[in-house]
Amino acid sequence: MPATSTLDALLQELRSRLQTAGIETPGLEARLLLGAATGLDTAQLIAHGTDPATAEQVTRADALCQRRCAGEPIAHILGRRAFWTLDLGVSPACLIPRPETELLVEQALGAIDACGRTHPRVLDLGTGSGAIILALKAERPTIEAVATDRSPDALRQARANADVLGLDVTFLQGAWLAPFKPEDAFDVIVSNPPYIAPGDPHLTRGDLRFEPREALAAPEGGLGDLYTLIDTAPDHLLPGAPLLLEHGFDQAPDVRARMAQAGYQDVQSLRDPAGHERTTIGIRP
Repeated sequence: MPATSTLDALLQELRSRLQTAGIETPGLEARLLLGAATGLDTAQLIAHGTDPATAEQVTRADALCQRRCAGEPIAHILGRRAFWTLDLGVSPACLIPRPETELLVEQALGAIDACGRTHPRVLDLGTGSGAIILALKAERPTIEAVATDRSPDALRQARANADVLGLDVTFLQGAWLAPFKPEDAFDVIVSNPPYIAPGDPHLTRGDLRFEPREALAAPEGGLGDLYTLIDTAPDHLLPGAPLLLEHGFDQAPDVRARMAQAGYQDVQSLRDPAGHERTTIGIRP
């Protein structure tokens, strides 16, 4: 990157490079990258826009911009992603939290409130960065929050997020419900499992290229893990307790059918802000 006179000029140069690379929000991401390179927040970048850009700042900004132009997710470059009301640390060990998953949080909060217990037991299966269970614990501090993941690296990230946020969550390593005894039961079980078909071309595009494949793709055309959760969750749900699942935009009919087959009651799917049936809920009799 050639020498740049001011922070404002450096910001515009970053924006131009990102736009040329096809980044959808070049202005926003240029500010984020320059903030990471300089240690300044947006307000400070505005206030100091006419300050000279140091050679070190230019070098850092150039390196970050090269990574983003090569397709690396902005969340991985920054090491952070906003989700719900939280600022979460993220890494290549887990999925980057996405806005559509906030529908799952909204519905889980409603289920927590409806259960009528002072300290509901809430379980998040395949927690990744901990986004869902941490959002629930932040909103409902009295819950007994538990989460599992098969990946030790993902659990390290989730525990780090819980520590930074000061939220008490029990994290257990193991696939889905494997860490639990037969008598362990919960008031609410929630999960955003892998639900992309292994051969889906989207896995080779965009941010998905940099995220763990095992957290994205599932057998049976993407339905395998959803079916496993539907079939096994009743053994760990209290009577009248719900299972809430996020799934692909076109998978709701299959998920509802499997829930009905497994004996769940009051099965329903809800739409995300884009209008897709994204979350399905079923009640254990």
